[in-house]
Amino acid sequence: MDLTRLNTYFYHLPEELIAQTPADKRDMSRLLVLDKNDGSIEHKHFCDITDYLRAGDTLVINDTKVIPARIYGVNPKRAGEIETVLLRRVAEKDGETWECLTRPGKKTGIGDKVVYGDGLLEGEVINVCEGGTREIRFTYDGVFPEILDRIGSMPLPPYITKRLEDKSRYQTVYATHEGSAAAPTAGLHFTPELLDKISKMGVNIEKVLLHVGLGTFRPVKEDVITDHKMHTEYIKVTQETADRINAARKAGGRIISVGTTSTRTLESVTDEEGIVHAFEGETGIFIYPGYKFKVVDCQITNFHLPESTLLMLICAFGGYENAMNAYKTAVEEKYRFFSFGDAMLIK
Repeated sequence: MDLTRLNTYFYHLPEELIAQTPADKRDMSRLLVLDKNDGSIEHKHFCDITDYLRAGDTLVINDTKVIPARIYGVNPKRAGEIETVLLRRVAEKDGETWECLTRPGKKTGIGDKVVYGDGLLEGEVINVCEGGTREIRFTYDGVFPEILDRIGSMPLPPYITKRLEDKSRYQTVYATHEGSAAAPTAGLHFTPELLDKISKMGVNIEKVLLHVGLGTFRPVKEDVITDHKMHTEYIKVTQETADRINAARKAGGRIISVGTTSTRTLESVTDEEGIVHAFEGETGIFIYPGYKFKVVDCQITNFHLPESTLLMLICAFGGYENAMNAYKTAVEEKYRFFSFGDAMLIK
């Protein structure tokens, strides 16, 4: 089997298994437990995650916070509404300049202005980027995050068609640093009480940061996956966090990443000897079968789209046959899929 072919990562998913709303209680989602060594599978609930953790382990979470990044505006010179999704702040530009997705793109050429929220916010397109995204410089009176809160909405993925009644359900309970265009969804299952219980077990909880950007929205179109180019995303790991993770590993503790974002962050900052380093900047790491993991021992994740880079990462971590069989089993057992769906622990 050629694991570089895109169609190798296809699986059939009945539409009714795509979760449209969050679970009633975060930690009562279902949990499929996959042993990557022998391929065995158990069926649990997420609150049972404590059965698989032990003192000395380190749970690594991504404390990014989703901004209400979907805004709608008009170009005074062109008819019709323009949907804009803020993906990534462009640090080297002055003020609030963001890389954005715009629809329809033909209404946002260089020099075009877009007015949002009846004039609360105005954007000027200053660049058309590779891949068709736009750099937009925003001008406004007031505080930018407060304006987004007033006029923006959560940038839910297109497969979620129901309105989200409670914005907080598309945030982790530990979301802190604003900047993501999508939630690190594996973390949505944790409650403060569950995290407290885990901490009291002697499990270290460490925070890293990855602001989720275009990679979440961009499908793989190349037939050979190695031809796919990942867009970069901002990450940060502090020296203190790196030191504690290294000390935990040296003492024999396992590193358990919560979500593919935490996994990609950790693997981006770890050298070939397995030493984690402090880092702040961009990562474009693309993990697919054949990749040798340097630091992550176990992973908590949701169920991802067919033929996505996230599924490829899971196949790399759990083993292709094991991972695809777990997905087949999840479909048969009617697990809920994608952002608001159920979870999987790969140990």
